[in-house]
Amino acid sequence: MHLAHLRLRDFRNYARLDAEFSPGFHLLLGDNAQGKTNILEAIYLLATLRSFRGVGGAQMVRHDHKGYFVGARVVGQGTRQIRMYWSATERQLSLDGQPVRRLSDYLGVLRAVVFCTEDLQLVKGPAARRRRFLDLLLSQTHPTYLPLLQRYTAALRSRNALLKQSLVDAMAFDSFTQELVSVGNQIIALRRELVPRLSPLARLAYRRIANDAEELKLAYQPSVKTDFAIELAASRARERSYRMTLVGPHRDDLALMLNDQPAAQFASEGQKRTLAIALKMAQAEYVTGLHGTPPVLLIDDVMGELDVRRRSGLLPLLERSHQASGQVFMTCTEENWPRELGRRLQRWIVSAGSLRAVDSAPTP
Repeated sequence: MHLAHLRLRDFRNYARLDAEFSPGFHLLLGDNAQGKTNILEAIYLLATLRSFRGVGGAQMVRHDHKGYFVGARVVGQGTRQIRMYWSATERQLSLDGQPVRRLSDYLGVLRAVVFCTEDLQLVKGPAARRRRFLDLLLSQTHPTYLPLLQRYTAALRSRNALLKQSLVDAMAFDSFTQELVSVGNQIIALRRELVPRLSPLARLAYRRIANDAEELKLAYQPSVKTDFAIELAASRARERSYRMTLVGPHRDDLALMLNDQPAAQFASEGQKRTLAIALKMAQAEYVTGLHGTPPVLLIDDVMGELDVRRRSGLLPLLERSHQASGQVFMTCTEENWPRELGRRLQRWIVSAGSLRAVDSAPTP
């Protein structure tokens, strides 16, 4: 799978962009604030329908314009055409000329894993960040997961709305509770199944980057300890007080432990950064193992934050992607791009919202 063509209109600082990309390694070079990360953001948006920067559509529209357009041609088992338009009053998403009715029919057309500075929040940030990480990975690899998550979110929203009312419709409340338990148990089961498969991949990735310095463990921490329905019933009095649902997979967490201590509290900044990269490497390896082809890797100036030893730990993942005819996009400045990549690559100069290919050349 690779992104063969990218078209941008009024996206971030790009008025117009049309670029053809082959499989392989693409190095986006340029000074800061020229638009390198914006290209990665557009590719990730096509893959997941969200920005890895955590912003909404309005922030991605070019200044003083009403909306943006992002289009792509993706080559995998076949060729797919994606067209996406966003404005404050209109949203359009089409695949091969047909409107997308269900997100589960769309996700997976382009699979991508991003490495960026925001990944540090996987370690330092709230549990919601880690839940989102699990949800995205399951949505990429399990076709029934996203519809389950959507059903759970809808039932949770409706149940919370009832809890905020002074007089609760008991029949409606019981109905939403039954839906929450039924769907929630399926979500818990899929997360419980995923984490033991992901943990050894993350542990190996961390070991490669950190050179066996510490032992990493991942553990699923469900909010539901034994029986979801019983625990919901037991929390009813507290729910009335807080006016919200206090038990369920929307309160789950993923424990990240270094040498059996919580990484968020005890790890150094360097260890946290290494751990964040290891989680993303594990995500890429897991997706590759299930689908047989690597996802598109988007690496946003991460190499510049790592020392040579830690940087070398990331190279095997890039090499496997290269051998499998995968595709990698990496942003760098001229000063910090990693010469040790040691393969032919396509260099692009990014300047003030424009993209220009320069002669492909082997690294020195």
